[in-house]
Amino acid sequence: MLGRFVLIVVLSLPGSYGPPPYECDPFEYEGPWGCCPKCLPGFHVSSHCSEHATTTCAPCPQSTYTETHNGWTSCKICTHCDSTAGVRVKKNCSSTSDTLCEPLEGHYCTDPIKDGCQGAVEHTKCKPGQYIKMKGTASSDTVCNDCGYSTYSDGSLTSCKPHTE
Repeated sequence: MLGRFVLIVVLSLPGSYGPPPYECDPFEYEGPWGCCPKCLPGFHVSSHCSEHATTTCAPCPQSTYTETHNGWTSCKICTHCDSTAGVRVKKNCSSTSDTLCEPLEGHYCTDPIKDGCQGAVEHTKCKPGQYIKMKGTASSDTVCNDCGYSTYSDGSLTSCKPHTE
């Protein structure tokens, strides 16, 4: 008795369609039908690729962005620099980069992020009897020091002055 058998060959190529597992290259993302071409920075996916069509990309709407090639169906919302958090706009948001914030004048950053700041507080004010040892910067607080014997400062001086005799 002769038996019958069927040989099925399945090819799995990178970027091919069909069920996982498949490995997409760096400029592709895993879509519902397989590996799809990513959208350029400043764009997002408006429709995924299929067996018969490529990915359709749309520009990011105003106040949104994407920094990298992506397979996202929406863009990221731009950061708002909130003056109540002690920050202001350093660089405006664009379709390819987020807003960068910096400390307000007279403030220093307490919550730094890459190339910017998320939160800042006002520089310490020196008290009468103290002088400004180190003026505050955008990244550091003011350093105050006490005046020595027979010297004074109203707190706004960079050195203590001697009392007149």
